[in-house]
Formats: sequence, C-alpha cells, structure tokens
Amino acid sequence: MSNGKLTIGFVRRGYSPSGGAESYLKRLGLGVVGLGHEAHLFATNDWPPNEWPFGQITQINAGSTIAFADEVEKRRVQVACDVLMSLERIWRCDVFRAGDGVHQAWLNRRQKFEAPWKRFARRFNRKHSDLLRLEKSLLDDRGAERVIANSQMVKNEIVDLYNYRRDKIDIVRNGVPLDLFRFDPAGREKSRGELRVESDDVLALFAGSGWERKGLRYAIEAIETCPNSKLRLLVVGRGDPAHYYSSRARFLGEVADLRPIYAVADIFILPTIYDPFSNACLEALACGLPVITTRANGFCEIMEDRIHGSIVDFPDDVADLRNALEAWSDLTRRAAARPLILKRAAQFDISRNIEQTAVILVQAAAARAESTSGKIRNT
Repeated sequence: MSNGKLTIGFVRRGYSPSGGAESYLKRLGLGVVGLGHEAHLFATNDWPPNEWPFGQITQINAGSTIAFADEVEKRRVQVACDVLMSLERIWRCDVFRAGDGVHQAWLNRRQKFEAPWKRFARRFNRKHSDLLRLEKSLLDDRGAERVIANSQMVKNEIVDLYNYRRDKIDIVRNGVPLDLFRFDPAGREKSRGELRVESDDVLALFAGSGWERKGLRYAIEAIETCPNSKLRLLVVGRGDPAHYYSSRARFLGEVADLRPIYAVADIFILPTIYDPFSNACLEALACGLPVITTRANGFCEIMEDRIHGSIVDFPDDVADLRNALEAWSDLTRRAAARPLILKRAAQFDISRNIEQTAVILVQAAAARAESTSGKIRNT
C-alpha cells in the first residue's frame, strides 16, 4: 500500500456476457480505479481480456471449482495485492462477497420444490460437495477475514449455518448505474415496434439464467391461468425453452443489453426459490416496473408490498402470483405507482455500493498490513 493507493485483487470464476456478477464486477473495477486504486483480476480463461480494461488479469485454466481455488491459492502469492476480494468460493481471502448467497441455504430451500429422486441424485454430484467444501473453508473455518452480504437474509444464513461472527459481516446492497437504467417512454414505443408487440398487450418480463431456481415454471403457470388473454410473458436468459413451453410465453434467449427489454415490459416477475438479491429486479425497478417476487429474494427487503410491486410468500403459490399479475396489469395502477417505484430505486445507485465496498477494502487492507507487521515483530 503506497500513499493510500491499494492494489486490489478480485476473483471470479467463469464468464457470461449477460451475467449479473460479471456486470457488477466490471462496474466495481471501474469504480475503484476511479478512486485511484489498481485492480487485478483472477479469472478463468473464458473471461475475455478486453472485458477487463481496468488493470492486469491473471487467467487460470481450471475445469472445476476446487482446481480453480487451488490455482488462485498458488497465484495469489505471485501477485502483490494489498487486499484480495473474492466473488467466488475459494479457500481463503481478505473479503468474501457472498453475492451468490449461501449454497447450503439454497440446497435446503431447493429440497422443498423437487422430487425425492433428485435430492438423492444430488448426493453424488461433485459440484455441490465441492462448493460446500469451499464455503465451509471461508465461513466455518474463517478463511474469509470479512464478509460482504447484499441482504439481511444472506447475513442471517451465514450466521445461522456457519456461526460466523455477525460483526464481521457488512451488508452492502446491490446498485445499478441509474444514468443507464431509467424509465424510458420513448424507448418503449421503439422497442415494442421492433418486437412487434400489440399496443394493448400487457407484458410481464422474466429475466435470468438458472430457470429452475428462479421459478420460471411458476411464472408460466400464473400467466396461463390469468383470464386476461392480452397478458404475455417475455423470457430472457440462458435455458432450454423446450422444458417450459407456453403459448403465452416468448423466449428471447440471452440478451447482453436488457434496457430495451425493460422498456417494452409492463411488469417484472421473478418467483424465485432462492436469490440473495436479484440485480435484475433492481434494474427493473429503476426502469419504473413494479416487481413481483418472493420472500426468498433478498431484494424484497428494499420494497414495500403493493407499493413497489408484490411480495408472495412462496414461489409455487400460483394463485398469489396470478392475483399479483392481474392487479399490476391495470394501467392506471402502474402509472400511479411509478413515481414511488422510481424514488425507491434512486436510493441504490451503483456509486453508493462502490463507495461502501471501497471503505471495507481499505479497512481490510489495513487490518492485513497490521497483522503481517505483528507477525514480523513476533519472529
């Protein structure tokens, strides 16, 4: 650390052009560089170097989560970072951002919504056992000196499942660049024309990959049982439409820039089984859309039921989802709610997240330097 300037190492395994974690990490990288720090990325080979213009990138050829964690452990000693922040489960780091939530908590919730044979088969799935090993290393064995959670829900899960010190967990809510995500009535007409949407169609939007976890089948069931025949569902993200066919659903695949899709939509729906804090929900809110989601989404902590959208207790409560869709299909209600929706979203600009995260990184770097100095004095 020189003159308060840090070299910050960031860790993320994998890459998707439409991934929320990737978008967030690039915004964070831009932010910390803007504050005068240096940013170094540890990532797998599939992360395009041109998608990290904020500093050096160490690319790691590793096929599994454990192999990636092992390689990060080897490479970190070769790179002089003042602080290491991981957005990925690895063996140890200075700051762990639990943006993907708690894997054990997800598995616990998942059991309630799947067939017994699937639960049995998962016992032999190495992916889950590897993730739990790394999660245990970070949280139970205290491999992470400090944790950032994006919701109270995730913080509680970490404390309850791993007995991690509550005072070492900071809640930093997600943020989006509000200058990019905003209500755009002009863009709405343009986007509707390009998608050939009828003027009186009411469009509910579902966006995200991992359709099972995010509850796409429940969104489709709710749409299909709505008496309003003009209510349609747009589905964006990576998945197999063959498993989710519906005459009232339209699948758009992966979309790198969701802003035109938010502009064309009337409602955002995400009946997720588990989401630490859906960034797509926040983007939709910033674009003026009422959000229908579940209490298993940390995002619901920042919204008021029936004011900024609707919160349903359980993702498979199709009747509640249908009622929420019918309520928000009313044009007058959406127009009346929009000022309150935009006002709430305005509290979560990405700059606020970057500022809070940067403070934590500076503190973590100072604690690491002090610890290292103390060990030297004692030798």
